Amino acid sequence: MSTSAVQVGSAAGAPITISGLASGLNTSSIIAALMGVEREPVTHLTDEQAKLSAQQTQLQSIQSSLQQLSFAAAEFILPSLYESSQTATSSEPTRVEASVSGGAGVGGYEVEVTQLANSAQRTFTFTSPSSEETISIDGQEFQVQVGESAKTLASAINASGTATVYAAVLEGETIVLSDRATGSTGGEFIKVTGAALAEKAGTAKEGVDAEYALDGVKATSSSNIVTNAIAGVTLTLAGLTPQGPVTIDIRPPGVSPSAVEAQVQAFVKLYNSTVGAIQTQLNSKSPTRPHTTAEFATGTLFQDQELSGLLDSVRAAMYEPVAGLPEGMSSPYDIGVSTGAPTGGDSSQSSLEGQLTLDPTKLAEAIKSNPEGVERMLQQWSGNLQSMLNDAAEPGGSIEVRANGDGEQVKQLTTQINNLNELLVQREKALQATYAALEGVISRNTAQSSWLTQQSEALTKSDG
Repeated sequence: MSTSAVQVGSAAGAPITISGLASGLNTSSIIAALMGVEREPVTHLTDEQAKLSAQQTQLQSIQSSLQQLSFAAAEFILPSLYESSQTATSSEPTRVEASVSGGAGVGGYEVEVTQLANSAQRTFTFTSPSSEETISIDGQEFQVQVGESAKTLASAINASGTATVYAAVLEGETIVLSDRATGSTGGEFIKVTGAALAEKAGTAKEGVDAEYALDGVKATSSSNIVTNAIAGVTLTLAGLTPQGPVTIDIRPPGVSPSAVEAQVQAFVKLYNSTVGAIQTQLNSKSPTRPHTTAEFATGTLFQDQELSGLLDSVRAAMYEPVAGLPEGMSSPYDIGVSTGAPTGGDSSQSSLEGQLTLDPTKLAEAIKSNPEGVERMLQQWSGNLQSMLNDAAEPGGSIEVRANGDGEQVKQLTTQINNLNELLVQREKALQATYAALEGVISRNTAQSSWLTQQSEALTKSDG
């Protein structure tokens, strides 16, 4: 016979435990089974709540991505992107770098570097003095204390705003003093007095000028940064040119292809990640029998009509001509933005998914041949794209309305679930009380039957 316990509510609300000895029934299992059936509506509501909450999160993520894409598109409207400027390029920028400072003469120049400018150096052995001592470096005085190290002295020199040298400490308390400026010094440089510093013989190095030739004409410079070789151009000499001169190309003022390319590449990267994320949501189906939170969150936007329509419109905007613009410069396709799909053969997976690529050569050629057309096209195209994206993604747009609606439904379901749970608690208490009463009735009936049996047996014995 079962001895399963049954809990019921007492008058004070505390649970009372009784056994099923009277009936022989496993009343705990019976109540649990009954409550399992009655909890099914709560389970269904909880599952629905999980789906709506996941859909809200996914819509909010898509909204944020589309807003960022709209911001990226807005960069093409800024006039600063198309400001006319001069550029200078170097055939070997690691040896000779060139930058335009203003009004440079257009054309090609050849620069040959045979010597880089260096600063003068002197090397000293440092001995800490037995009493305070004053040393002088090019007339700048420094106090050296008893027991002071070479590092302390070097720190004081380097921290000085009026010192003419920098100090570096090597092993063995050796200090190397270097002029703070490069250029030819002759034999008179870095004058030092004071017993704490003893110069090492044969280590002094004079400062030298840079030696270079511009279009075959030799010249010198006290610095490796040369501003007076090519008018309006700054040359940075970083290495010798043993293989021959470096070519510097100065271009006429115009829109910077590199600046526009960088902006287009940034947009394409963000576009691809945004479209890819939305497409993943549209292609993800819900599991047949979801059990986990992650499974309930999968497929909530599968084949969503609104998002599918928006995605189609965004993709079309990348190649459809903008109304009012001339043929040949009316969409991003005309400057080299495309899915990269080949004209023949198999298409790549990325092209099939509508992922964009940029042909930098086509973009540069478009800017060179028709800079005004490129500017006008990008500005009008980006404005149209922004308007489309903002209708869906800006605050109060269609995606936010949907996300907020999901949030409201989640709140309503929470209220329903809480109310049902409260009713189920009362229902469970009622069942426990009913089965407890049943056990009491059975127990009393059993006791009465036993008493009657005993009385009958007693009468039978007395009659005999």
